[in-house]
Amino acid sequence: MIDVDRDAIVRVFIAEAEERLGRMEEALLAIEGSPDDPDLLGGIFRDAHTLKGNAVSLGFSAIADHAHALEDVLDRARQGGIVLGPDRVATLLGGVDALREALEGVAAGEGEPPRDGARVVAPGVSAEQRTLRVDIAKLDRLMDLASEIAIARGRVQQTLEAGAVSDALAAHRDSDRSFLDLQELILRARMVPVGPAFRAYARSVRDVAATHGKQARLVVEGDDVEVDTSIIEHLRDALTHMVRNALDHGIEAPALRRARGKDPCGTVRLRAFRQAGNIVIELSDDGGGLDRARIADRARAGGRADSAARASDAELHRLIFEPGFSTAEHVTELSGRGVGMDVVRRNVEALRGSVAVASREGQGTTFTIRLPLTLAIIDGFGTVAGGETYVVPTEAVIECLELPRAAGGLAEGRGVINLRGEPLPCLRLRDHFALPGRGAERENVVVVRHEGGRAGLVVDGLLGERQTVIKPLGPLFRALPGIAGSAILGSGRVALILDVPGLLRQTLAPSAPEA
Repeated sequence: MIDVDRDAIVRVFIAEAEERLGRMEEALLAIEGSPDDPDLLGGIFRDAHTLKGNAVSLGFSAIADHAHALEDVLDRARQGGIVLGPDRVATLLGGVDALREALEGVAAGEGEPPRDGARVVAPGVSAEQRTLRVDIAKLDRLMDLASEIAIARGRVQQTLEAGAVSDALAAHRDSDRSFLDLQELILRARMVPVGPAFRAYARSVRDVAATHGKQARLVVEGDDVEVDTSIIEHLRDALTHMVRNALDHGIEAPALRRARGKDPCGTVRLRAFRQAGNIVIELSDDGGGLDRARIADRARAGGRADSAARASDAELHRLIFEPGFSTAEHVTELSGRGVGMDVVRRNVEALRGSVAVASREGQGTTFTIRLPLTLAIIDGFGTVAGGETYVVPTEAVIECLELPRAAGGLAEGRGVINLRGEPLPCLRLRDHFALPGRGAERENVVVVRHEGGRAGLVVDGLLGERQTVIKPLGPLFRALPGIAGSAILGSGRVALILDVPGLLRQTLAPSAPEA
């Protein structure tokens, strides 16, 4: 077998093994509550048996030995020889961890020493390589659309050569329709259900709760909701922080929960659903809720005495997302350094999303994350400032209006205008980005959602709504505040896509108290 063939086979083996280990881990956690369930036992046994056979065929003896050991224990349980109580389940979960560690070594290209002492590895297999399973019907349709576009391009070329402009335009329209269908299908092919990613946290909930002397279970809802696979990948760190935070700060100890009339085993709930073109992810717990008094005390200790005294619950709760903010009294391996929720907000906003929190004392806390369904294409609203084009994500836009002449002299590019009797903080893009030249005689305001309220972006002109293909920024520009990416216009020029939450938080927040 030549190297390139083995390389491809090992990549498939790794992808399938990761799926099997995830299923085995999930089923083992379920067995703790149903130790005699034959379906759960049979499923884990079959996965271990298949994994062992695949590993043997590729010469991965360490993986095969670990899988065989698991298989023996599971077979005895299936025959009624042993009962899978908490201790044995913990041992089996340790076996899954050992399998995962051995698999990571293969994925990293390190291989493993088989029984004959020769090192077995497929060259070029990297842990960074990713796979995505696509339904064969979607692949067939992709091929059909690619063929239709090729035919339409040929028609356009022939008609142009013949000078038949009207026929060329008709062929171009046919090609354009096929292209849009192809684009939509590719986006749909990238969509994956959130269930497997959500259920992977069941193990973290169990282990972290046990570390703190607590009991907790994970409940997943909406596991068939689909989202772009890259969003799931980028969201893992944020969800990990939030799950750990719920267990560390939210879920109470069993004795305290009994005293409060609660089930001694707490619940962490991950829920996903679609709403207005977005995906909404809610992570909630039925713990003690956010401690308003402690948050206010920490705010005062950090020099926010006045704002803490006047703040509403929602405003006070938003403080937990500030860098360095923590209510933990002691630094532990899970909390106390004030970095967790700040990381959550930055990771979510990097995906053009938003995160909010709601809490009721003694009843629990809910974090709500809103995200676009895809990171590749957005519906954008084009604006012009200083001769440059800036795109605002359409989901952030509330309305557009002319800037009142009385507000034309916004000091230092920002200020507050009167919008139907309500104050509206505003930022002039031309001044903020230090663009040369004079502004338009009549400016416009794009009213956008901001931190649960509204704000205005003052621009020279409006270009209207357009579908925008997002291009990532280069390394030199990736850290620019207020910029989420770029887009190529029909003219060939580059337009910048605005990160509305990041832009307004940096520029308008300092002026809020004076407004």
